[in-house]
Amino acid sequence: MKKLSWLVVLFVVFIIIHGVPVSAATEEVAAGKEILTKWQKAVVTLQIVSKQRISYGGRESSGDESKSEATGTVIDPSGLIVMSLFATDPNARMFEMLSDSGDIESQFKRETEITDVKILMPDATEIPAKIVLRDKDLDLAFVRPTQKPAKPFTAIDLTNNTTVGVLDSIIILSRLGKVANRVPSISIDMIQAVIEKPRTFFIPGAKSEAGDFGSPVFALNGKVVGIVLLRSIPLERSSRSVFGGMSGLGMLPVILPASDILEVVNQVPATVPAEEKKTEEKKPTETPK
Repeated sequence: MKKLSWLVVLFVVFIIIHGVPVSAATEEVAAGKEILTKWQKAVVTLQIVSKQRISYGGRESSGDESKSEATGTVIDPSGLIVMSLFATDPNARMFEMLSDSGDIESQFKRETEITDVKILMPDATEIPAKIVLRDKDLDLAFVRPTQKPAKPFTAIDLTNNTTVGVLDSIIILSRLGKVANRVPSISIDMIQAVIEKPRTFFIPGAKSEAGDFGSPVFALNGKVVGIVLLRSIPLERSSRSVFGGMSGLGMLPVILPASDILEVVNQVPATVPAEEKKTEEKKPTETPK
């Protein structure tokens, strides 16, 4: 009986010491479930078909067509979607890394043409769309349906935003790939760092993966923090290290604040242009890196 009493005492002490974390975890789970229920339809899958041509030393390879999928966040009932520019052509950054030194850069040439974009809705509807604006510095791409939608999209309001600090809990809402039938996916993470210069970026924890690019991030109060994008900088070949993960290669998943995205949204065309030069990456404005 004396041994049992000590076990009871230890259990009570454990509850007292760890009561706050358990309570905090309960708050995170409740917030996550509410966000999932309210906003899952605002997170969609984008199917992108592209054709690339690579030439080296005057020899050009035949155009190979590829199909990929990426996550996008609907930010307007008209169907305007924000996504990661990197996700539209993941091979582009790798090509830059291979061709940014010596004579290789002058001999290698690569052109990519996005030939088709579709919005894969949660109800399995496929809606034709186009990329209407790109910002390479911020890793932003904006997509619009080519025709007015039959009914308004569920859209996240970026104006209802907030900021976060180191060790603050965040909720990331995404969608899994085709292998998981593109079901909504939600995770609880934590801010591990905040970059303030040359511009503000929130750095999510180790739980964030490449599949989160284009996904919205929320605070526990339900307000939008921003969108997961890719920050990349050129590194000299001697400075790169695969042992440092993505950051060792000059790349890092970041959360671009919602307020910064809104500044670029103002420059997005209201309609889809009749013709679009898909291979050209235009900068809508001079924005600091």
